[in-house]
Amino acid sequence: MTQSLNTEAILKQAFATAVAVADPQLIVPQYLAKIFPPGQEPQGRCLVVGAGKASASMASALESYAKVHWPKVVIEGVVLTRYGHSSPTTHIEIVEAGHPVPDQAGMNGAKAVLALAKQLQAQDVLIALVSGGGSSLLTLPQEGISIDDMRTTTETLLRSGAPIEEMNIVRKHLSAILGGNLARVAMSRGARVEALLISDVTGDQPADIASGPCAADYSTYQDALNIFAKYHLGNDVIPASVMHHLLQGADGQKPETLKEHDLKNAQVANHVIATAYKSLESAADYVRSQGYEPVVLGDTITGEAQEVGLAQANLVREHLAKGGGPLALISGGECTVTIPPGIKGRGGRCSEYLLSLLAASSDLPKIAALAADTDGIDGSEKNAGAWFDGDIRKAAQSQGLKPETFLSAHDCYGFFAELGALVETGPTLTNVNDFRIVLLDKSNA
Repeated sequence: MTQSLNTEAILKQAFATAVAVADPQLIVPQYLAKIFPPGQEPQGRCLVVGAGKASASMASALESYAKVHWPKVVIEGVVLTRYGHSSPTTHIEIVEAGHPVPDQAGMNGAKAVLALAKQLQAQDVLIALVSGGGSSLLTLPQEGISIDDMRTTTETLLRSGAPIEEMNIVRKHLSAILGGNLARVAMSRGARVEALLISDVTGDQPADIASGPCAADYSTYQDALNIFAKYHLGNDVIPASVMHHLLQGADGQKPETLKEHDLKNAQVANHVIATAYKSLESAADYVRSQGYEPVVLGDTITGEAQEVGLAQANLVREHLAKGGGPLALISGGECTVTIPPGIKGRGGRCSEYLLSLLAASSDLPKIAALAADTDGIDGSEKNAGAWFDGDIRKAAQSQGLKPETFLSAHDCYGFFAELGALVETGPTLTNVNDFRIVLLDKSNA
């Protein structure tokens, strides 16, 4: 095996290791055993609801656990996931729907989730299975807002370049489920709520994971309006029903999202069972076994994908200047890609970051790198991300493929597809945000 192939294998195995540690089939049973110790199984009715790219796999894992450990407990429920991310279940209905732009299937599924919660009674248990992607999947609009208006608002925010944290503040204040509203319904009926969360957001706060359907929210209607103002999104692009609802809320005419004081004496718990940082640490352990000293840069790196690529190219130079042995720079966090009017673009934030890194490191011909979304889908296409090493760089040069040209067109997918350097996993059925790794062999970089 050549050094080039070995480097490729290390990059891909590091990514696979990061994904594996967040596998719902492994972690859901562990946490169910902690939440419901022997002799404290759910009593009364046990309803399971949820949403996200990993939630169907979480539901499958819960059913398998319950079959062995809760044989007398009747399980039923509805879980929403993105198209292509389903997992086999017997008692829990899996609904596939649109993401990141909501569709009618998602709205119907969200209605079913809310209807089930409204059937709860005292002594019942609601188990919520929540993961990244749940915000758009649980987009059940408040009264007076249509799904088309929600879709238009989501598309407008996506194109504006607003980070996911800001998009979710808006979603919370337009939704009948997000922002703690699901827990609020269960609480009003005296039921117990246990939410299992797979985090794809920086900070891993329950309020931020899928916009916190069972968590207290720190944001306000005014915050949502301020986000529109920040990106100069007015009545010409934001539907009138959406703007009217937010203005009414800011004026105190609509109830706010769930707050901490609302949870006093409530039977509501949120359990973060997988995080991006745990996945980065797992990848670090793997590359250490391969002779690279890992440097975990953190799971909170955000910003425009191209700018992050430039910044990390400079970081590579700083580390190389220090001397020493081989290093692996590992990071997570969700970048953004702002698409100018008139450009369609192909790819996603991971491959755009990677192409920017490639373009900015022409003086570092021997470095290798991979960037991919742990859910298996980077953006507009079917790849999880992309990778490159010295041989891929040479192939691009020999074929006359200029990274800068593809970056200008936001066609990172086209660039890496031409070189056979896409990372294609299919849906991984989990989601702990983006994964990036840069390998530095200091002896010849």
